[in-house]
Order: sequence, then C-alpha cells, then structure tokens
Amino acid sequence: QLQLVESGGGLVQPGGSLRLSCAASGFTWDYYAIGWFRQAPGKEREGVSCISRSGSSTNYADSVKGRFTISRDNAKNTVYLQMSSLRPEDTAVYYCAAERSYYCSGYSYRQNYWGQGTQVTVSS
Repeated sequence: QLQLVESGGGLVQPGGSLRLSCAASGFTWDYYAIGWFRQAPGKEREGVSCISRSGSSTNYADSVKGRFTISRDNAKNTVYLQMSSLRPEDTAVYYCAAERSYYCSGYSYRQNYWGQGTQVTVSS
C-alpha cells in the first residue's frame, strides 16, 4: 500500500526549531522528487521546499530561504525538513508530496502522491 507519512509537527515558540519527517512506503522511492507544501487557514496551498531524486538539487520558497533545510535519506525512504527561526507566519499544515520526476516542479498539480499532513503552530 502506497503511503507518505509526515511526522514531527507541533507547537513551538517564535524563533524555535522543528524537524519534519516524511516516510514513504509502497512505491519506488528513487523515482520521485519530494516536496514540502503548506496550507494556512484561509490560504492556498504553497510550495515550501523540494529535493530532487538524488538529493543533489534543492529549492526553497523565498519566505523560508536561509531558515529551512531539506534533505533526503534514500536508504530510509525518508525526507526531512529542518525548520529554524520559526515565525508565526509559518503556522500551517505541512504536507509532503512525491512527484515522479528527477527534478521537482514545485507545482501541486504535478504531484503524484500526498501525505496526510502535520500541523505546525508557531506561537508564544
């Protein structure tokens, strides 16, 4: 059964850090670029970061550059999103998604599989 499962979300104070994980099973992981998206209440889903199949290429939204780092461990079929210097505006449900492509497009409609999401809340 094909699955993407996110974990690591929670409540954190402004300036704090969290590490999200996305674990995959049921499909050929190595064929897919992986992206993180987020959706805040009342807003559209937006791309946050993505990583190519090999991990050699990464992209970030301007709003998270310098604060978030994406990485992947293909031996564990897992992608990570290290989030630092978190701000209240980072509050959202974070989703990981798999796109059957070498490089990631960053477009929601191009993703083949989605996880169920994990809530990140940044508040004092």
